[in-house]
Amino acid sequence: MSAEILTYLLIGVLVFGFFWEKLLSFLNNKQPVPDIPPSLKDHLDQDKLRKAKEYQKENFWFGLLTGTVSFLITLIFIGLGWFGKIDIWVNSFEISPLLQSVVFFALIFIGSDLLSLPFDYYGTFVIEEKYGFNKTTVKTFFADKFKGYLLSMIIGGGLLILFLWLIHQMGENFWWQFWIIAAVFMVFVNLFYTSIILPLFNKLTPLEEGPLKKRIVAYAKSVDFPLSNIYVMDGSKRSSKANAFFSGFGKQKKVVLFDTLIEQHTEDELVAVLAHEVGHYKKRHIIWGMVASILQIGLLLFVLAQFIFNEQMSLALGGQEWSVELNLIGFIMLFSPISMLIGIVMNWLSRKNEFEADAYARDTFAGKPLAEALKTLSVKSLSNINPHPWFVFVNYSHPPLLERLDKLENKI
Repeated sequence: MSAEILTYLLIGVLVFGFFWEKLLSFLNNKQPVPDIPPSLKDHLDQDKLRKAKEYQKENFWFGLLTGTVSFLITLIFIGLGWFGKIDIWVNSFEISPLLQSVVFFALIFIGSDLLSLPFDYYGTFVIEEKYGFNKTTVKTFFADKFKGYLLSMIIGGGLLILFLWLIHQMGENFWWQFWIIAAVFMVFVNLFYTSIILPLFNKLTPLEEGPLKKRIVAYAKSVDFPLSNIYVMDGSKRSSKANAFFSGFGKQKKVVLFDTLIEQHTEDELVAVLAHEVGHYKKRHIIWGMVASILQIGLLLFVLAQFIFNEQMSLALGGQEWSVELNLIGFIMLFSPISMLIGIVMNWLSRKNEFEADAYARDTFAGKPLAEALKTLSVKSLSNINPHPWFVFVNYSHPPLLERLDKLENKI
């Protein structure tokens, strides 16, 4: 395939992806404000529903603006060959090809992040602030950015250098060697995320002794789930939204509850939320999710190996000769439709897993307190209770609230 045809193909894929994403968002945004469902009459009124719709609309228009800016800039870079121009300029440096590639990606990363910075700031300090969610200070906002840069340099930069080195040294066989490295890295992160990475951004405190901890430990023992690592995270440092999650395996497994979650829910509801998280573990969702992610990375790397040495791809992006960095950018763009299809399948599996974890919590503890917790979480976060089915099918990793309540409340 010639460089010219590849250029048009890249533009076509970019245009299709942009308009498909915005069409789904538009359909979701046009969904009417529903009547209050009977199951939510004690939690919702029409004013709250309208406020949730206003929050959704504001995020839609803001997402349309940011997405359009990103789309147009990428389109310009492809059409005018600016990716190639940057690559040619970097290649003029008297450093090794490996370092040239690293410098190229560093420039792209810095440029992209600087472009998104004002939008991130507006989203946090205007939109989230307007609807009462933001608790982040300006100091914390920029501290998070700085820590993110450091992690990107140390972890992301290290993996990138290793990845590029394998491409240069191993040729088309690089893919399975880096796949092994990526798999080991994913397992390591899952084991030690809450011990090493998360504390860089949030404070984790062991759940204090008291009635809540006793009930959690008692429930865990009742389902043969030995648990001593229960932590409270200062989620209120950044947002009033609440959450909980489970991480790790064996002795490294931890349950993390946001402090906002503890503030907003009864003990029964908190134990029900924990039971849901235990359900993910008992149903092996975490392991199978990791296996699926590792297989997905393997597929991506295998397909990449078939494209990475194609000189026409580099020429299509404005390069003068074969360039590993230009081919990587081209591949990411061309692979995006396949990524979307994989994402749809992964989201479907995730929704299925959420239903199973809900059922586990209902069967081993109780369905009513979990339903109440879900209602409170949804109402307080101004969630959309009437999303468009297509938007759900493509983008939702969790089932819509009313579907979850229907399955829970009809079997309590």
